[in-house]
Amino acid sequence: VQLQASGGGVVQAGGSLTLSCSASGMIRSLRVMGWYRQAPGKQREWVATMTNARDKRYADSVKGRFIISRGNARNTVYLQMNTVKPEDTAVYYCQGVLGRDYWGQGTQVTVSS
Repeated sequence: VQLQASGGGVVQAGGSLTLSCSASGMIRSLRVMGWYRQAPGKQREWVATMTNARDKRYADSVKGRFIISRGNARNTVYLQMNTVKPEDTAVYYCQGVLGRDYWGQGTQVTVSS
């Protein structure tokens, strides 16, 4: 199973960016998909997760600004990042859960002030 994250880049503070993640090599649907991030010199932290459209959870630091959603294709997840701040700069990792955790390789997001 491989999770491939994409969509990172450089964005100005106040702007928007959408990250994508898709899992390959898995026949069944991942029960939970989500996003974590790791800033330089800091531990990896949870950003958002969802199991279905009615069950979405966000870290306080991104609540009201980021939106997590799952795509129509099986085992895809998106993270719409709005009103980004310099403190959102990090490597963003997607995660999938089905009996165990699966991780993608990460995509760099840099927010310039």
